[in-house]
Amino acid sequence: MVAAVRLRCVLCASAVNLFASGRSRFGELEINSHESKTHRRPTWLCADLGLVDYEEAHDLQLRLVAARNTGIVSSDILLLAEHPPVFTLGRRGGRENLTVPEILVRKAQIPIVHVERGGDITFHGPGQLVGYPILDLRAARLTVTGYVDRLEEVMIRTAAHWGVRATRNSLNHGIWAGGRKLGSLGIAIRRGIAFHGFALNVNVSLEPFDWINPCGLQGVKMTSLEREIGREPRAGAQPEDVRTASMQEARQQIKSSIEEVFNVNLDLKLPPFCTFSCLGLLSGDRGK
Repeated sequence: MVAAVRLRCVLCASAVNLFASGRSRFGELEINSHESKTHRRPTWLCADLGLVDYEEAHDLQLRLVAARNTGIVSSDILLLAEHPPVFTLGRRGGRENLTVPEILVRKAQIPIVHVERGGDITFHGPGQLVGYPILDLRAARLTVTGYVDRLEEVMIRTAAHWGVRATRNSLNHGIWAGGRKLGSLGIAIRRGIAFHGFALNVNVSLEPFDWINPCGLQGVKMTSLEREIGREPRAGAQPEDVRTASMQEARQQIKSSIEEVFNVNLDLKLPPFCTFSCLGLLSGDRGK
């Protein structure tokens, strides 16, 4: 039997042990958070997957949710990612909200993926920052409504960093700027563990959104931080002073906003050799 361990690198070290143990799918390891005894706030692990296929990230979420439910992973986790172009359909989603012939989508080589999150149809692509918190709602003492409110607040505060005034809208969850939708969200819950999350348009191409009724809403236009910054420059700003919305800056602001809104610390001290494959192994995928 493999004893419970506390290691500097939860992701890589656990991967090695899970592989070497030869045990059942999850082995017999207890993965602990890095929370210091001097910190009162909970600590989430945070991993930036970079640009990764949607279905790979979705599969990873499912494995991490299972590991979180079994206690193999005892810390909440935030995954950040960008995806190659993909349309996703939530539980209520149907192809009736695809407004162009499906053959056009196939020619553009954009897959359509049906998943278990809430909501209807949306688009993901490079330049859109996607966040997937793997979160125990019961331990966090959050209702579903309270959790959704906090995800919206995270995006609102991130947009405010660029001077973009984003708000909620009773029409649909997410955040809006001047009647245009800037950020979307859709979640799923399994045995109290929330997954899926939010998508904030930073500098993503907006053209594919014109091929759908975003979130199943007719007549709704999507926008991005990049477009809103150009639409409402600061008073007295010269052309050379107008800021751009970079993905690197958006990542930093999202992390800061999550720490503030959820009152947590994000553990970013993972060695550079922690990779997407390490996360997959952590969640029990020894065969890949």
